[in-house]
Amino acid sequence: MKRLGILLSGRGSNFLAIAESIRLGRLKAEIAIVISNRADAAGIASADALGLKTLILPSKGRPREEHDQQVVTALREAGAELIILAGYLRLLSPWFVQQFPAAILNIHPSLLPAFPGLEAQRQALDYGVQVSGCTVHFVDEHLDHGAIILQKQVPVLPTDDEHTLAERILEQEHIAYSQAIALIASGDYRIEGRRVLPGRTKK
Repeated sequence: MKRLGILLSGRGSNFLAIAESIRLGRLKAEIAIVISNRADAAGIASADALGLKTLILPSKGRPREEHDQQVVTALREAGAELIILAGYLRLLSPWFVQQFPAAILNIHPSLLPAFPGLEAQRQALDYGVQVSGCTVHFVDEHLDHGAIILQKQVPVLPTDDEHTLAERILEQEHIAYSQAIALIASGDYRIEGRRVLPGRTKK
């Protein structure tokens, strides 16, 4: 059973969806630790209420590499094997990514490679697309760039604004993240180019 290290900066709704999937037996994993770079993150209070190990490591005003070293140390001490970014509003340094090769997952509210970065829903509406969605991907040294594990589509309705589109995408995020974690935790996958496919590489 894989041990998850959760990193979050806000309310942690994706973290809570993952915790619920574990509780219901849909996801065979264990949350080893929940870390936030913000003391006021609602997700930390939720994790405390669930009886999970939590840690606050403030990042404001600190060099990124120094903060990342602290986070990595905490993750290793907790025995985390898969690192899950659940609304972690901080770019990881290349050094951090190298510490957990093919073991850091992120979810983004668009169908990557479309609309990376901030305000993805606003970008989608401004561009006029008729379909958006979410993407679970491995994290590499570049922003919203790693190999894609799973995507879910969400239609963009004529009546949508940024808020309504974001809420419908978030519903799919809560489903997609646990499904993607389950695939990676199983080990029954392979990476071909930028695609993550079911089934191990044949030797």
